[in-house]
Amino acid sequence: MRVAIGADHAGFPLKDTLRKRVEALGHTAIDLGARELRPHDDYPDFAFAIARAVVDGRAERGVILCGSGVGASIAANKVAGIRAAVCHDTYSARQGVEHDDMNVLALGTRVIGSSLMEAIVHAFLCAAFTGEERHARRLEKVKAIEAAGSAVKQEMHGQQMERGRRE
Repeated sequence: MRVAIGADHAGFPLKDTLRKRVEALGHTAIDLGARELRPHDDYPDFAFAIARAVVDGRAERGVILCGSGVGASIAANKVAGIRAAVCHDTYSARQGVEHDDMNVLALGTRVIGSSLMEAIVHAFLCAAFTGEERHARRLEKVKAIEAAGSAVKQEMHGQQMERGRRE
């Protein structure tokens, strides 16, 4: 499996450990940055890069490291087709894939250390969506919510354009 990985300044110290863990599990790590420690970089840039790689098919899954994992998860979830979650335990990482078809894992390196990070990444990458009827049904509802949100955005954009033409 191809796994897009990335980290902001807070996650950067564990990014090489992440890459090594992904590769030790037999996967290909696609490093989307940061390439060097930059204290003032921004997690949305890396979360977006990872989300786009997953949506575009360059990677099947993604892992983003930041301080808490929260901001990166929020940013990644703004990309249609991404199901990202912060997981600081192995159960949630595995269950997020098995039940919810999670495709991006966000980890907070100020919350967990390298050993736990490695275990969580292992759980995330070794899990597969079960496809059970109840899980598939729920996933379709999540996708419908996403589609409805896109429709609302398009409608709002159209209204803004119309107001602009009238003014």
